[in-house]
Parts: sequence; C-alpha cells; structure tokens
Amino acid sequence: MRTALLSLIFMLSCSLLFAGEKRAMTFEDMFTMQRISNLSLSADGNRVLFRVRQARIEENDYLSTIYMLDLPSGQLSVMNTGGSSPVWRPDGKAFAYTQGGQIYLNTMDGSQPRQVTDIADGAGGPRFSPDGKHILFSSTVFVGQEQDHSGKVLEGLLFRQWNSWVNDVRNHVFTVPSDASSNAGRDLTPGDHDCPPLDLGSSHDYTYSPDGAFVAVVKNTDEMVAISTNNDIFEIDVKTGKETRITTSKGGDAEPHYSPDGRYIAYWAMERPGFEADQHRITIYDRKTREHRQLDHEYSAGNLVWSPDSKGLYYKANTHGATSIYHITLKSKVTRLTEGTVDGNLTLDGKGERLVFTRETTTMPKEIFAMDLKTKEVKQLTFLNKPVLDQLAMNPWEDFWFDSPNGDKVQGFVIKPPHFKEDQKYPMTYLIHGGPQGMWSNNFHYRWNSQMFAAPGNVVVLVNPHGSKGYGQKFCDAVTRDWGGLPYQDLMKGVEVALERFPFIDPDRLGAAGASYGGYMVNWIATHENPFKALVSHNGVFNMPSMAGSTEELWFSEWEFGGTYYEHPELYEKWSPHRRAGNMKTPMLVIHSELDYRVPLNQGMELFTALQRQGIPSKWLYFPDEDHFVSNPKNARMWWRTVHGWLKQYADKSKNG
Repeated sequence: MRTALLSLIFMLSCSLLFAGEKRAMTFEDMFTMQRISNLSLSADGNRVLFRVRQARIEENDYLSTIYMLDLPSGQLSVMNTGGSSPVWRPDGKAFAYTQGGQIYLNTMDGSQPRQVTDIADGAGGPRFSPDGKHILFSSTVFVGQEQDHSGKVLEGLLFRQWNSWVNDVRNHVFTVPSDASSNAGRDLTPGDHDCPPLDLGSSHDYTYSPDGAFVAVVKNTDEMVAISTNNDIFEIDVKTGKETRITTSKGGDAEPHYSPDGRYIAYWAMERPGFEADQHRITIYDRKTREHRQLDHEYSAGNLVWSPDSKGLYYKANTHGATSIYHITLKSKVTRLTEGTVDGNLTLDGKGERLVFTRETTTMPKEIFAMDLKTKEVKQLTFLNKPVLDQLAMNPWEDFWFDSPNGDKVQGFVIKPPHFKEDQKYPMTYLIHGGPQGMWSNNFHYRWNSQMFAAPGNVVVLVNPHGSKGYGQKFCDAVTRDWGGLPYQDLMKGVEVALERFPFIDPDRLGAAGASYGGYMVNWIATHENPFKALVSHNGVFNMPSMAGSTEELWFSEWEFGGTYYEHPELYEKWSPHRRAGNMKTPMLVIHSELDYRVPLNQGMELFTALQRQGIPSKWLYFPDEDHFVSNPKNARMWWRTVHGWLKQYADKSKNG
C-alpha cells in the first residue's frame, strides 16, 4: 500500500512538472542550494575534487562534503563529510584537506585518512610542494600576554578586523612533512606581522616554487596596518628561512603564482597607495633579471592560472555585470573566452588542454563546467541543483542602458517576477549594491538574491552606477569623494528610465533596498524627495564622521573623503546623511548587527533613533551574533521574512490601498 501511494505521488509530481506548473522560489529553496567551491583538478585532468556546502536550516548549521568527479565517466563520489579545501597531491594518489581545524591526508588506496597537523589554534589552506613531500598551511600564533582578566590594553591600530579582535594574534604560514602525524609544523613567517594579510589579499597568498626550494608569500609590514593597503610579496628560502622582499610599491600586491618553468612570478598589483579598489594589474616579476613588468589589459584581474608553457595566463575579470574568463600572453595579447555569465575557480590540467571552472547565473547556482581550449567548447559537468531548479519559475535578468547626467553610459538590469504577464502592473524593488566599488552581476547571491526579491511578485531593477567595477577604472574612480553626487544621480535616473521603459512597473508601488554603501545610499535617498514607499537599509553608513572614527579600515574613509575627518571635515559633512536627517519621511527598515566592525553598530542605532524621534514608520532588525553579513541559517530566514514583510506592508500596496 505504502509503495503504491509513493508511486502515485511521484507520478502526480512528474505530471505537474512536465505540464510546466512551476512555482515561485522560497527561502528554503534558495538557501539550501548546494554551494560548490574549492575546485582542485588532478594533473592528468581527469578528476576534480571540490567542496559542497549546504545549509541545514532547522539544525542551524552547514554541512560540508568533499566530492570527486571523474570526468571521463561523469561519476560523482563522496570522498569526505565535514571537510573543506581539498587539494590533490601532485601524483594524484592522495589529497589533503581541512577538517575540525586540522590538516588531513586521504590516500586513494582506501586506507583511513591521517591527521597531519595538531595545532591548538587550528590549521587550514593546505598546499603541496611539487614533490608532494611537504604541505604549506596557515595558522594563527599568539603574540600577546597571558592574563587572568577580561580587560584589553591597546597600544596601536589595527586591533579588530571584520568581526574579530586581532590585537594579540597573527596569521603565519607553516610547512609540515606530508607523511607527518599530528605535527605542529615549522613557522616560515615568524614575527609580528600577518601572513597571509588580514585584508586586501587573495585566496592564493602563499605557494611553492616549481623546484620546492622557495615559497612566495604576501604580508603587510607597515607599522600601522589600519591605514595601509601596502601588501607586498616576499620570497622565502625554505631551507635557510632567508626572506627577500619582491615588491616595493606602496600599493597592494597579492596572489603570487610561479610560472611552470620557474622563471617568473605573476601577481596582481594595485598602483595607488591607500585605495583598496584600484585596478588589479597583472604583473610579471622576472626572477632572473629582478624586473617587474605590467601586462596591458582593460579590466581588473584575479584568479591567475599559468599555461603549462609559461607563455601566458588565464584569469577572470568583472565585465559589464559578468565575470568573464580571459587569456593573456606575456606580450599582452588578450583573448576573451566567456561572456555574460559569472565564471570563476579556474583550474587547468597539466597539458593545458582543459580549463575547469564554476559558472553561475541569477537562475543557476554554481555548477562545474569545462572548456576544451582547442575548440573553445564549454560543457556543463555537474547538475547538483537541477532537481530543485526544474520546479522553480524564474526569469533571467535582462540588461538596459541609459545616459548618465555626465554623458557616460550606465548599465541596468531587470528581473521579472514568476508567472509574469505583460499586461499586469507590478511593484518594483530597486536594489543598490555596496562597495561602493562593487557590481551587480549575473550570479546566484545567497544574501542579496535577486530572484528571492522577485519571488513574491516584484519586478527587480538593479543599476551599476558610477563607482561600479566592470566598466573601467575611470568609471570606478568616479564615486570617490562624490558619494552622494553622480552615483546618486545615476541611481535616480535609473528609476526614471525603468518606469519609462517597463510599463508593467507600478510607479505607486516602489521600494528600495541596499547594504553597506547600498545602505548608505538608501539613507541618502531618504534625506531627499524620492518616489519610494518603503526603504531597507542594511548595515549602512549614516554618520560619516562617526563611521570614520570607529571602522577598522581607516584607509577606506581616508581615501574616499580626502583624509581624516578632523583634518578634512568638508566632504564628511557634505555627504553624511545624518546632517540631513530632518528631511526623512519614507518608512524604513533598519538592519544592523553587533559584530559588524566594518560599518559599526552605532550607524544603525543612530539611524533608527533619528527615524523614531521623528515619528517615521520604522523598524530595527538587530542581530547580536552576525557581522556585516547575515550567515546563520535561522537568522537569514528571519532576515528574508522581515525584508519581504516590510516591502509588502509599505511598497506593495495598490493605488487604492
């Protein structure tokens, strides 16, 4: 009886599916998608290790699983539950990974995994030496003094970063024999500096040379890191420990990669000191001549991968709302290989014949793809989320362009709601990105998921105003010292253009939401006459001088506003929403979290107080255990329920409502 009932349910589900009866996405659908990361391709190009992370909402945690994909057969195997950061040993007969804060080695002969490290502060990010006999990893070391009280005595900056107090610990890079058991490893970067750096680095800030004799690392040795973006690349002789500084510019340098022949180190460099959003320029360091040479390319580069012949590199770059894959030769000949999607996690086989990477869009979370570099044919290899995606009604994003008030072209995007009908009127949710040097892209975002904003029946509009990445460095620079100027004009022009071009948007049912700089812009909009019926400000800047004195990233505000707020107060005062708070009228949901040290809690508190004191409909969603992002599954569910509820209450009202 039970079998027959299950069969009937299955048949009915299939009939509905094939009949095209799809439904709007729910929070549970979106948040429990399987999230792919940490690709590692074997040297022969036949096997891919990768991590899948999946939220378990009711357990209020995430489950991490390491998979192996056999490319010739397409067979998918579970290699480990609970681990992360898998990386192949060069011979392909074993892999290392992190679990429970330690490094493990798993051989492919079926024997039990072996714990390699045993460090009280934990170990992560394993990388093999070329001969497979040693593993690089990162860990923290305690540089403070033991104490029997909770007080902190601080004598310098930086003392906290992102969501943690860091005044008494440092990141260091260690090496350990791969055949070791529960070993503490050897510290290659002793001293009172963070290596890898606390910020503005990459996911590849330590690596072995092809002969295994040297290690390239990234660290910032400036006296006051809180005001410095000066990450530099160093080369360490593994045998002697002798350290040599490779880069000497005052801008940020990171992501070193040795060429396969050992002649060069490729890295990306930012030219301007103090500017965290300067273009990443691919730079080649010749280890023989000790000369540095920048390659010529248009968009900011990352995820560098050498071709086996050491004559060129593959990389990814943000371009017009996409993240595309490019190839560049050492003579600066650039070839674009993908377009329109968000591609990353690049990895190349040993022969240079196949490029494996992740791809995502607004309608598809990351899956693994491969490109045949001879034919340029791209093939999807995994379909982990297809069973759920096949049930969901989602519309792809469509772009539109308009003229900025200064004459530049600005790109916007629109996503129509599920079951869209051209002759109906819909409320609009206008999303404003952070950064400010960020970019709305064609990706499946788990915190600001455009499809989730569309799911209740909203048209979603997104605009990349001046300051956005992906449109050249001059366009990006335009927000600096002009936070509430041209970018604000772009965004308000974007609303006008959207209403003109998309008659299915109801001009009387408009809402806007943004986070970080996007939250700042929501606050700035609120102090001006605006067409919105509801606003959502997540961890946004409200009081500019106060923000400058409490954020951990001092270089950020000092660059953006021309110096310290007490020496150069003009722009801080000019562009600070709190100075215009008496003009606010629009109902606003304020969201802020205790552990946000980037845009500290007082910003949301001051904003909410100003709204309440003026009797403006407002609500404060406060998280004591979150930082600049909301990651805890149950907190994320509450976030979406509250945001959706606020927009529905105030923006999604009929003209007669």
